[in-house]
Amino acid sequence: MSRLIGLGLLLAGLLYPFAVYFGMEHFAPWQFGLLLGSLWLARALTGVRRPGSRWMAIIAIVFCLLLAVFDSPELLRWYPVLISGFMLALFGLSLKYGPPMAERLARLREPQLPAKAIVYTRQVTVAWSVFFLCNGLCAAALTLWAPLSWWMLYTGLISYGLIGLMFAIEWLIRQRVRGHP
Repeated sequence: MSRLIGLGLLLAGLLYPFAVYFGMEHFAPWQFGLLLGSLWLARALTGVRRPGSRWMAIIAIVFCLLLAVFDSPELLRWYPVLISGFMLALFGLSLKYGPPMAERLARLREPQLPAKAIVYTRQVTVAWSVFFLCNGLCAAALTLWAPLSWWMLYTGLISYGLIGLMFAIEWLIRQRVRGHP
């Protein structure tokens, strides 16, 4: 059940900019808040406890409650900023409290990492932290000053393209670091 809820949250996050852009004519902001808040509450109640999962769920639920109470179309646009903030916090705090997020992910495939790989994964975690900071700032700027169509284009397409580009670049660099052609 928790995997299904996690998948629901992932899909909601991916489709959110489009749902806001195309759904504002048919749905009130409080309805978005109710649906999204329900998913976050279900995740908090049924999900596996991971570092940060509880505080992220609480913050997201509070955001959704504010969205439902104030029924504000402007508030709808802050959700991608919130998600970038969550990712920045997860990656950034892992640098301080360790192990770095990229190292945790690398150890899933290769439990015994060489020292060179540990240094590299720390650098990758820093790069992702910078990415999520910039992504969140871009989404915030578009939320504050751009038309809804620009916001939807960036948060719904461009940011995902940039994430894919980051993955591709990191993979290419990792091949060189590992000594693969």
